Amino acid sequence: MRARVADFGLSREEMVDKHAANIRGTFGYLDPEYISTRTFTKKSDVYSFGVLLFELIAGRNPLQGLMEYVELAAMSTEGKVGWEEIVDSRLDGKFDLQELNEIAALAYKCVNRVPKKRPSMRDIVQVLTRILKTRHHKKHQKSLSATADEVLVDIEQGETKNPITEHQREESMDSAADTFEM
Repeated sequence: MRARVADFGLSREEMVDKHAANIRGTFGYLDPEYISTRTFTKKSDVYSFGVLLFELIAGRNPLQGLMEYVELAAMSTEGKVGWEEIVDSRLDGKFDLQELNEIAALAYKCVNRVPKKRPSMRDIVQVLTRILKTRHHKKHQKSLSATADEVLVDIEQGETKNPITEHQREESMDSAADTFEM
């Protein structure tokens, strides 16, 4: 994968009120509410962020029919699960299904047609932070499990062969204790 700089395509000179004729944007990322009312709000940014999340998931941009694709996928699941249908095929199945569904469900809330039903950016950050903490916890648990599997017992000799040092074991236990404090 290649990292890219993201831009919702919006630019503001100076916003004196919420009705601004000087806002320009890239079609596809613009909030439908803004297009119809010319009223730009924080929820307009939330909409654009949701489109960006879907673009990352599907590997398509809005000008390639991204949102129609999203709506078709969401019809059968009410936007909660089943998002693997739209995942970029270049990922070749190498993604965590639970993470995908959580992020796509968040993105789907962001692109809700009713601005008041969209989450705040604070809520979005909290959800993404929780997903990252869960990922970290899973990786840590997997690492601890792999370390435990490395401990071999030689039954015939009656001794334990342990490839990790006492210091590494203590470090591992400290890390395990830290994860439960999150």
